[in-house]
Amino acid sequence: MITARKEREHSMNQSMNTADIREVVARVVAQTPVTDLHTHLYAPAFGPLLLWGIDEMLTYHYLAAEVLRVSDMPYEAYWALPKKQQAELIWRELFIERSPMSEACRGVLTALDRLGLDMTERDLNTHRDYFMDRRPEDHVDTVLKTANLKCVVMTNDPFDPLERPVWMNGFAGDKRFHAALRLDALLNDWGRACATMREWGYDTEPDLGSKTVAEIRRLLDEWTQRMGALYMAASFPPDFAFPDDSPRGRIIESCVLPAGRDNGVPFAMMIGVKRNVNPALKLAADGVGLSDVDAVARICAQYPDNRFMATMLARENQHELCVTARKFRNLMPFGCWWFLNNPSLIEEMTRMRMELLGLGFVPQHSDARVLDQVIYKWEHSRAIIAKVLADKYADLIATGWPIEENEIARDAARLLDGNFWNFLGRN
Repeated sequence: MITARKEREHSMNQSMNTADIREVVARVVAQTPVTDLHTHLYAPAFGPLLLWGIDEMLTYHYLAAEVLRVSDMPYEAYWALPKKQQAELIWRELFIERSPMSEACRGVLTALDRLGLDMTERDLNTHRDYFMDRRPEDHVDTVLKTANLKCVVMTNDPFDPLERPVWMNGFAGDKRFHAALRLDALLNDWGRACATMREWGYDTEPDLGSKTVAEIRRLLDEWTQRMGALYMAASFPPDFAFPDDSPRGRIIESCVLPAGRDNGVPFAMMIGVKRNVNPALKLAADGVGLSDVDAVARICAQYPDNRFMATMLARENQHELCVTARKFRNLMPFGCWWFLNNPSLIEEMTRMRMELLGLGFVPQHSDARVLDQVIYKWEHSRAIIAKVLADKYADLIATGWPIEENEIARDAARLLDGNFWNFLGRN
């Protein structure tokens, strides 16, 4: 037995000498196509809702908040500027006057570099020239290929006055862009949603009687089918509770969960955002708060025939959410959301999840609102995911368990694509 073990160790050492595990994992992860399961992107058919290009990247709210920390410009003066001038201010303050150290700044540079722009050039107008004559359809092809994305999932709100007409006019679909039915307007502002539904011809009343419940359910069924939605989703404040006798809790329990069960779509809960912490920052105004993971556990326990996806915004919630996912197979933790989408936190969360859940989670989503952002968000995340995977394979090899490249490819495909589709029941 001792001889056999020594022979096995010798064979493994030879294998690792011919193909360093870290190089192999990095290459395989980089080559594995991704399903980006949560974005705020749109197919080209949605016209101006599809944001792309350097000025959109620079004026995204991540960088708006960053520049207003270092500039003495009054908030209202910044927001009064045309987008082009906002972009020029951000470029000057965060890229020229200072080294672009933040993840959001670095991300802009990664995207520009991978699109083939000369990063020794510091004239913003030179970089703008690249985007001037591009067609959105062509740019979508370029970006998805550059980021190696198989497809993305949009965030689709039937209450959005710009988006709704596209669906009502028979959007034919786009195989690169899947839909997710977003329910924030319905769940977080029932009074306004009720009035809007009445305008559309639904027989709804604020008191959520049986007739109103039936009409909300009709809305959910109609829009799930119209969009071909892969899941329903909503973001919630830190005080999200379940069960809950508020309009939100009653609609979830009496409408959303039955619709999800009957239509075979999960309910994705994104929990922990504090809205309008500093209203003067507008789209950049939101903050983060500690949430109650027990609410997630209770909804999973009480509705075992439903499937749930969950991501939470506070770092302090991640361990408990991960442990909760060990207890409920109808719960899929996903991604490093918003303020957690930074390299040090992505690595910490990915390691913890892998150590507690093995390969049974979805490590990342881009949350991108500007098309070009998927380039940097996935390149940066892929490198971290590969680093963690390589460390874990090295741990396995140290026990005498051999690892082959086809197994690495299988595992990477699960994490970056297959786990999501399997959880949906679509594979």
